[in-house]
Amino acid sequence: MGFWQHLDELKARLIRCLFVFFAGFLVCYFFTNKWVFGFLQKPLFSVLPLDQQKLYFTSLFENFFTHLKIAGYSSLFLFSPYYFYQIWAFISPGLLEKERKLVIPFVGAATFFFISGAAFAYWVLFPIGFKFFVSFGLPGDLPLLTIDSYYGTCLKLMFLFGASFELPVLLILLGFLGILGSATLKSQRRNAYMAITIVSAFVAPPDAISMLLLMAPLGLMYEGATLVVGLIEKRREKNPVSA
Repeated sequence: MGFWQHLDELKARLIRCLFVFFAGFLVCYFFTNKWVFGFLQKPLFSVLPLDQQKLYFTSLFENFFTHLKIAGYSSLFLFSPYYFYQIWAFISPGLLEKERKLVIPFVGAATFFFISGAAFAYWVLFPIGFKFFVSFGLPGDLPLLTIDSYYGTCLKLMFLFGASFELPVLLILLGFLGILGSATLKSQRRNAYMAITIVSAFVAPPDAISMLLLMAPLGLMYEGATLVVGLIEKRREKNPVSA
């Protein structure tokens, strides 16, 4: 394809993603929003006394727009396999025939790590972080959390953790395509950990515990991806025709 053909292809796939996103948005808004609200409330309400288990809205439209926001994020998570498939379909014309057959492993792995990142934020980060921040301060300090700030924070963190957990998928894909080698990953380990630290500082809440909770799995995934890329290289050396 030429440059303009690539742009047309990208435009077509973005339109498909937007159509699926909007369809998913409507489904989530009318059928799953109440369940998602209850799901997101649990980590906070579990660390609050019964009489304080409330969320407030401070403007007339805040509650309505929060429902829209939750439906949008829900659509992103629910139809993430389709979005990853469109990414693969866009880059696949530049791959070899044997490489194009990896669509299912790529979509499956990308979806798994994306959902795993969101689940890690929900089941690991939220209980620890919410308990710390709610109890921090003087004995007379009481939390007065708004609907938009709380749900917005939860959804943003789950999305960012999900995106961060795509690190091994990206590294292994680049390694399989021969763009990135295990030797490079090992030699750049110090720079990689520095980048992981910076990303963790921006993505995680502003406390050391949350930052470390993100740094630890990202570091492990980097080492795991380095190991897998090394195995791919060894397989390629042993059987260069089928690798």
